[in-house]
Amino acid sequence: MPRHILHIFPSFEVGGAQRRFAALLAQGGGGFRHTVFAMDGCYDALKLMNRDTVAQLETPPIAKGASWQAIRHCRTILAGVQPDLLVTYNWGSVEWALANRFAPICPMVHVQDGFGSDELGREKASRRIARAFTYRGADAVVVPSRTLEQIARNSWRIPQARLKYIPNGIDVMRFGGERDSDFLAQFGLTDDDRIIGTVAGLRPEKNIGRLIEAYHSLLNDFADIRLVIVGDGVGKSALKMLAERIGLKQRIIFTGNLPEPERILPAFEIFALSSDTEQMPLSVVEAMAAGLPVASTDVGDIARMVAHENRPFIQGREAPELAESLAALLSDQDNARAIGAANKAKARAEFGFAAMAAAYDRLYGSLADRRGQPR
Repeated sequence: MPRHILHIFPSFEVGGAQRRFAALLAQGGGGFRHTVFAMDGCYDALKLMNRDTVAQLETPPIAKGASWQAIRHCRTILAGVQPDLLVTYNWGSVEWALANRFAPICPMVHVQDGFGSDELGREKASRRIARAFTYRGADAVVVPSRTLEQIARNSWRIPQARLKYIPNGIDVMRFGGERDSDFLAQFGLTDDDRIIGTVAGLRPEKNIGRLIEAYHSLLNDFADIRLVIVGDGVGKSALKMLAERIGLKQRIIFTGNLPEPERILPAFEIFALSSDTEQMPLSVVEAMAAGLPVASTDVGDIARMVAHENRPFIQGREAPELAESLAALLSDQDNARAIGAANKAKARAEFGFAAMAAAYDRLYGSLADRRGQPR
């Protein structure tokens, strides 16, 4: 019987952590049996993966707010499931990490991908204390960025032996395709369109409104550009209303989630990111692998991720600064293409999928084998 891993997500909506998980399963899942539980009951990301490779834990969502009651409930479920390894993701799964903190039922890994919109700029003091207390009880804490590694080490005091830096990786060769005219046509796009594009969950911390504002300010000088927003989420309706209110309903395209973003990325001239907070976004790695220049707010590891030539266009946190970067890239297409080529080379050299998958397999395998043994 394969060793069993129980994965706890705050939500299993389509996002970076869920897409990484789907990619790991697509490569065989490390020989483990995987079960997913979403705290909010959203399992949209299951459509990204073969259901033969992952099961959904059939238990109702767990209400937030009554923490001690929720922790006891989580421990009861965990004792019934008896996985070989528990993997929790981000703050929204903290009840499960606490449920396994003392007299652990199984080994535990915590994966921290970033922070939500309610902790922009800095951690809440209460959560910083809770994270330090909770995650020091994990057998390993995984972070995909050097920024988070520093926070985990200095703020949460995670012992170095238990802190694992595993940068996100992708199948870079998937993103080397050409523009697909037939695919673009379904969104009303043509080969002649100059496109600024983004791929993001439409949540507050992604601040797509900032990107729309930056795009709007460019139209006097670049009347032929269009904005394509790939993704879905709670903010979609409000963003579409914003586009309509400022008269850009026909120029801003909302595609919804695309299981294969590599089909649309080759049509982008520039990849844009407008987030208030990030760490090591998969969307940026994918854009780099597709040979795109990146214009972004200066958050997380993005300036470290992109090629040296691209770093001047990772700046600030406001719409005018993002618009400045976009305008500079739109004005010099030869330079933009050269930057894109440098990004592709860096993605292939540093962000391949195999190294990431091997690191997770080694970590999960070593800890699952320790079930029932003292730490």
